[in-house]
Amino acid sequence: MSEPKEAPAKTMRMEIKIDDEVARGVYANLCLINHSDAEFIFDFVFIQPARKKSKVASRMVMAPKNAKRLMMLLQQQVKAYEDRFGKLDITPPMKVDIDEMEIN
Repeated sequence: MSEPKEAPAKTMRMEIKIDDEVARGVYANLCLINHSDAEFIFDFVFIQPARKKSKVASRMVMAPKNAKRLMMLLQQQVKAYEDRFGKLDITPPMKVDIDEMEIN
């Protein structure tokens, strides 16, 4: 008896539009991540040197499964980047004490 064949993966064509303001993007050099059982919240911040205050530039909220998909895609993209441009040597992320931060 032969084993059933897997159905070929279906590809879906999708058109995604982006308006000019969103296309410009937002620069961030810090991402604060919090989660509950239902969602992950990513707050993107630009910390300027010698400034003690900053504000969230953008917030992204996503379901846990999509957060894991994002993590996997980022790993793939960093690997592709390093294959092309060389290894990224970075220091470990700085530890941020959320209790010491004033977020309002």
